[in-house]
Amino acid sequence: MTETPEIRIERRGALGILVLDRQHALNALTREMVRSLSRALAAWRDDPAVAAVLVRAVPGRAFCAGGDIRKVIETRDREGVEAACGFFRDEYRMNWRIRNFPKPYIALCDGITMGGGVGISVHGSHRIVTENTLVAMPETGIGFFPDVGGTWFLPRLPGELGMYLGLTGARAKAADCLYAGIATHYLPAARLPLLEEELAATPADRMETVLGELLRDLGERPEPAPAPLEALRPRIDSLFAGRDLFEILEALGSDGSGFGAEQLAILAGKSAFSLHVTCAQLRRGARLLDFAEALQLEYRIVHRFLEGREFAEGVRALLVDKDRNPKWTWPDPRSVPAEAVEACFAPLPGGDLQFDWEDV
Repeated sequence: MTETPEIRIERRGALGILVLDRQHALNALTREMVRSLSRALAAWRDDPAVAAVLVRAVPGRAFCAGGDIRKVIETRDREGVEAACGFFRDEYRMNWRIRNFPKPYIALCDGITMGGGVGISVHGSHRIVTENTLVAMPETGIGFFPDVGGTWFLPRLPGELGMYLGLTGARAKAADCLYAGIATHYLPAARLPLLEEELAATPADRMETVLGELLRDLGERPEPAPAPLEALRPRIDSLFAGRDLFEILEALGSDGSGFGAEQLAILAGKSAFSLHVTCAQLRRGARLLDFAEALQLEYRIVHRFLEGREFAEGVRALLVDKDRNPKWTWPDPRSVPAEAVEACFAPLPGGDLQFDWEDV
């Protein structure tokens, strides 16, 4: 295992602890951070002295606001597409390891949790939110798509919540995360240090039992109740049920409640290409039988996005020049060629991404 200045690896008793420490960038994941986390999971997987893993951030605004996508585009421009894809190769393999980790994996999502931050939490066994949690998959707004396993977990949220969250980038607070199944437990932020202290003092053979007891005893019901998404669910299920983006847009345009018009206005600010790909991605993801297949599909898509200009333009507008005025390749959904969308899902010449525990 190797730690970097931006991710600390600790052992306290039978608890392995990973601490994100890049708050100046809202803990956005660098490739080095991804590789460190992935190596730690591989080392702790078969270590009998480690009974659970806890992932948290140093106190601040964010748990993890995503990946360092500005660096990804810089790498692409300097070294080419394959070099830039290295970040996603390591990240998706890390996501696979989190989902297949055989011990409790406890993510403390205290603060902003977006994109890659969702990827290092939602696939774990215990996803804890607090009053500070704000979860979103905002990728369509930067000319990208909801990856890090979004192909798998978004279509498996109740009803059409996944399609709604994936297309619009809508933000979910604690109550919504619990309702949708993005989170498993709620704890007030002030009680998170106590949870860690108690787990660090717990013998390995009692870890799972004590963890369950602590989450029950320390947990509360978040406000508001019921969750806002619960009230919106019937309308979301009706309006986002289309087979493709055009059917969804038509349904939103026909909605007389004002909700449809509001969503259309939100979608108008996204990349039309990203919206088409995301819709097709999530519909395909719903039919997949294996998590690895979802990540393999995403690895195909990410190659195509790095080969094109949409993603780079989104990064320029949002993170480099910060003019928040991206000049998308296709100005509206009807101008996007169907063959350009379909090409994103074609097999890679070098074969699909593979998963194991042998290296990063």
